[in-house]
Amino acid sequence: MTTTRSLTGAGILADGPRLLKAALRLDSAASGVNGLAYLALAGPLEDLLGLHPGPARAIGGFLVAYALAMWAVSMPARVRRGAATAVIETNVLWAVLSVLAVITGWLDLNAAGAVWAVLQAAVVAGFAALQYTGLRRSR
Repeated sequence: MTTTRSLTGAGILADGPRLLKAALRLDSAASGVNGLAYLALAGPLEDLLGLHPGPARAIGGFLVAYALAMWAVSMPARVRRGAATAVIETNVLWAVLSVLAVITGWLDLNAAGAVWAVLQAAVVAGFAALQYTGLRRSR
């Protein structure tokens, strides 16, 4: 007889350490891909989003470094609470700054860029919420 774990109950959503690791690793992968795209496509992104190449490359470099750091945080058998908290706080800060950049016009984004920034902020806030939930359930 074969059994499967569901996403609820005894599955990953109920298992704090597994949820935390999974959320960190998914966030790391998404951030890394996003960062590489900002680095490789800085010119075309200016036309698409209104984001100038200099800031695009800076954001890309940060995201690649941040992705590597998040992956490193996820690696130990038991994720260190302080490191996970730092990731969560950084994600919340990123989400807030993304929305503020749109509201204030800080990065001179066009309409597509503003929508992209807000959607990205929502995804990052979602990762922060999953990571926080995993951290709380890891007690």
